[in-house]
Amino acid sequence: MPYAKTGGLADVAGALIRELASLHHEVRAFMPLYGTIRAAVNGKLVPEVGRAIVTLGSTDYEYSLQVVDSRDSPSLARIYFVDCPALFDRAQFYTTDPDEHRRFLLFTRAVLKSCQLLEFAPDVFHCNDWHSAFLPLYLRTVYAHEPMFKRSRSILTIHNIGYQGIMPVAAAGDIGLGAAESQLDQTDFKQGVVNALKHGIRFADVVTTVSPTYAREICDEPLGMGLQRELQSRPDGVLGILNGVDYRDWDPRVDPYLTSHFSPQDTRGKRLNKEQLLEQSGLNLPVTRPIIGMVTRLTEQKGIDLLFDSLPEILELRDCGLTVLGSGEPRYQRFFEDLSKRYPTRVAFRSGYDEALAHLIEAGSDMFLMPSRYEPCGLNQMYSLRYGTIPIVRNTGGLADSVQHFDARAGTGTGCVFNDYDPPAVRWALGTAIDWFEDQTRWQTLVQNAMAQNFSWDRQVSQYVMLYERVRNSSKA
Repeated sequence: MPYAKTGGLADVAGALIRELASLHHEVRAFMPLYGTIRAAVNGKLVPEVGRAIVTLGSTDYEYSLQVVDSRDSPSLARIYFVDCPALFDRAQFYTTDPDEHRRFLLFTRAVLKSCQLLEFAPDVFHCNDWHSAFLPLYLRTVYAHEPMFKRSRSILTIHNIGYQGIMPVAAAGDIGLGAAESQLDQTDFKQGVVNALKHGIRFADVVTTVSPTYAREICDEPLGMGLQRELQSRPDGVLGILNGVDYRDWDPRVDPYLTSHFSPQDTRGKRLNKEQLLEQSGLNLPVTRPIIGMVTRLTEQKGIDLLFDSLPEILELRDCGLTVLGSGEPRYQRFFEDLSKRYPTRVAFRSGYDEALAHLIEAGSDMFLMPSRYEPCGLNQMYSLRYGTIPIVRNTGGLADSVQHFDARAGTGTGCVFNDYDPPAVRWALGTAIDWFEDQTRWQTLVQNAMAQNFSWDRQVSQYVMLYERVRNSSKA
């Protein structure tokens, strides 16, 4: 784990599975067998499922189930792959195809059917985002009288409320609720749409999200993105649990992608990584000058618009470098490509994703820029802290929960935090961090503060265990 990755959900799911299994909880994880990962999975066919059928609308889809044992705890954590080539053998994990909704309705229905065939009755179904958000509704309608699921409860975790799984009302027949179709939101129905995430929020026993601040933000405008009233109407509210970090993968003392390791007690390896990053990125800058790193999706959510004015000004006024790894919207890619041509010795841009380079940017940069418009949790700022790479972040979501603004006089704090969502705020934050860097005694205090932070999963997982216990012992609403 993760077998398929487009964002932080893969890291979170993989780490949570391992941590729960290490505490001797039985975990069975399900995900689609995307065609692009088929060769890497190499799973075993599950004979109890065989070749099963799920009907969506008037179409029968055949699927099978493959299983692999977790490398960390093979007896307690199993990962099942729903294999339906007709829906999942595509060039990308997520598509804009007209049957995108069918792909994840099939997945959700196949999970429930497979549990029946395996005679496995989960205490808790833990669903993530819109892709499995209809499962709580299925439990309360289609499967309401299934003895196996009588005690099963559901949790929905919202990783990014901006993605809601909105489908045309014509897809209602594909959902397969039968007489319970009246449970679908009738206001949306009249407007010609069905919102998957809205139904998860409405019918799950508990709704969580990935940081305490984001839990508050999405219950109001604008970050509720149309679902704030649905969240506000839940009597138990929304629970925010900050994501953890798997330090087996992200720790400069043991990072397998680094040739030079380092620790808070001996940071000499950080300079060696910086030298390697400068060479690999083709930057002609003294190692004594600050390097700003970014590893990001190039989307409006990530605050890239704020950089159009602020970054060129900082590069003109301050002697610093920038290295960026990411892909996304063409206009943002063109911005960084043009910036690297304008400042060829001080700006490097790599389009796409490269795991090894991502680790080197974390290890070799002095600062890590995350100017997000909103950030449900974010992981890179927590990775950066462990690597002594000072995060420059906006005061939102998980960034606010994991980074404290540095007080240079008191010597407390772990990064640079700005409030306003505008270019002047970014310029101020970058300039402030560079000013701190110029005083290396003060900077090393900040670096040590950052590296002392602990966001490991062994701390965070206990909150999930307590939640599972509470939900398991509750009665269905």
